[in-house]
Amino acid sequence: MAMAFKMAMTGMWVTEECKNSFMEMKWMKVHRYIVFKFDEGLKQLTVDKVGGPAEGYDDLAAALPEDDCRYAVFDFDFVTVDNCRKSKIFFIAWAPSASRIRAKMLYATSKDGLRRALEGIHYEVQATDPTEMGFDVIKDRLK
Repeated sequence: MAMAFKMAMTGMWVTEECKNSFMEMKWMKVHRYIVFKFDEGLKQLTVDKVGGPAEGYDDLAAALPEDDCRYAVFDFDFVTVDNCRKSKIFFIAWAPSASRIRAKMLYATSKDGLRRALEGIHYEVQATDPTEMGFDVIKDRLK
């Protein structure tokens, strides 16, 4: 039986698939990003989409629905001013204004539990429209 991490506030579970996909992204660089969604019927958080290592931030932004909430993690690679290659993981809480109130509440109350389950997140971005999570916002966080 698969192990899962329960998010106390909502009674939702983070599946092993979610944690394993995150570890694959973090350590093996198999994914550039992962989009998570709640399956309310099963009461668990599942992997909605993954982006391959060649995909970029625009691909992640395009993978988020215009009318429903999601969580996403993005592995941002960059080169520092002293020419060192670095990687930082961003957590994105996506809650567009067109999404249902119930979905917004569910995602808002579950965010901290998911962040605890996914160790190694460096920065968090909360967005209700694409401009709040633009690539410039991500780059500015690194300063």
